[in-house]
Amino acid sequence: MKLRYRFLAGSVLSAPLVACVLSSPVLAQPVQGIYVAGEGGATFNQDQRVRSSAMFPDGRDRWRTGAVGIGSVGYGLGNGFRVEVEGDYRNMDYERFVTNSVQSRADGRRQTYGVMANALFDLDIGKSWLFPYFGAGVGYGWTAMNTTVTAAGNTLSQHVGGTFGNFAYQGIFGLSFPVPWVVGLSATAEYRFWTMLGPQSHGSTAWGTIGGRDTAKQYSFASGNRDTITDFNHSLMLGLRYEFNPAPPPPPPAPAEVAAPAPAAARTYLVFFDWDKAGLSDRARSIVAVAAQASAHTAVTRIEVSGYTDNSAAHPGPRGERYNMALSMRRADAVKAELVRDGVAGTIIDVNGFGQTHPLVATGPDTREPQNRRVEIILR
Repeated sequence: MKLRYRFLAGSVLSAPLVACVLSSPVLAQPVQGIYVAGEGGATFNQDQRVRSSAMFPDGRDRWRTGAVGIGSVGYGLGNGFRVEVEGDYRNMDYERFVTNSVQSRADGRRQTYGVMANALFDLDIGKSWLFPYFGAGVGYGWTAMNTTVTAAGNTLSQHVGGTFGNFAYQGIFGLSFPVPWVVGLSATAEYRFWTMLGPQSHGSTAWGTIGGRDTAKQYSFASGNRDTITDFNHSLMLGLRYEFNPAPPPPPPAPAEVAAPAPAAARTYLVFFDWDKAGLSDRARSIVAVAAQASAHTAVTRIEVSGYTDNSAAHPGPRGERYNMALSMRRADAVKAELVRDGVAGTIIDVNGFGQTHPLVATGPDTREPQNRRVEIILR
C-alpha cells in the first residue's frame, strides 16, 4: 500500500510534464558549460502518517508552511540537457499532532537537508524571454526532529528527537527568464516535489496514560522509536542562475540576402487618381507603402516623384493647362508626404509636376483617361 501511494503521487506530478512535451514540438535552449544557481521560497508538507511502537499513540504530524533554500552547481551540454549537484535545506514549525483520542498542544520544528544529483532539460518555445524546464533528481537526505506533544490531564507528554537519513528523490518544473542586460544571468521560478524513503525512525520518550493504538494504560514512562511512514514535500521558489560560458547569439543573416537589389521592373511604381482629385485612395496608399519598403531594401540615392494629369479640364486652353500643371504638382506633393509618413527621408525625394504632358496613353483632346491621371515613383 505504501509503494502504491508513492507511485501514484509521482505519476500525478509527472503526467502534466509528459503531456506538455508530447503535445507540441519543442527546441532546446542551448545552456552550455558551468553554471551556478541559488533559490529560496516556501515549502509545504502533506500530513505525515505516524506509526509508533506499542508505547505511543498513532496519528498524523501536521506542519506549518516553512522555508526552503537550495544552491547548485551544474554543467550544460549545449543541446538542452544539463546535470547538476545541489545542496538543499528545509525548515518547518510543528503545528499539531492529529489523532482521534488526544487533544494536544504541539511545539518544535523539523529540519531536512541533503545532497541531490539532478538531470534537467530546457525548452525553447520560441520566446526569447521565457524558457520552461523540467527534470528529476536522486540523492540522500536527513531529517532532524525536535518536537513535543502535550495533552491535558497528564494523558500524554511526548518528546521526539534525533536525526534520520535515507535515500530521496524529487521532480522539478520551472521557468527561466533571461536578464537582457546581464549576459548569462537568468531569473527562475520553480516548483519541486521532494520525498524521502521511509519509514523515518526517530527516538521518542513519553509520560502519560495513552499507549500504543490509542489504548489506555497506567500512568508511566516509555521510550522507543516513532516512525514517520509518509513524507511528501512541495516547494515554490524564486532564484537566479548564472552561466559562465553562455551560448553566443545567433549569426546575422547572410549579407547577400540583405543587400540583394530589387528587380529592375519593381523600381517604378504608379499611383492613380480620380478626376480632378489629389487625395490618395486606400489602394494608392498601399502602392506608396510598397515603394517605401522597397527603398529601404535597395541601394537608393534618389527618389523621383512626378505628377501628371489627363488633357481634360473644366476650362480648355491655356487656363486649363495651368490648372492641370498645378493639379499634377499637388498629386506629387501628396505622394511625397505619404512616403515620408512611411519612413522615407524627405531629403532624397525630388518632386515634379508635368501637367498633361507625357501621357501614358495617347488620347484625343479633352479626354478623361484614368491611366494618365497618375504619379510615377522612380527609385534611382
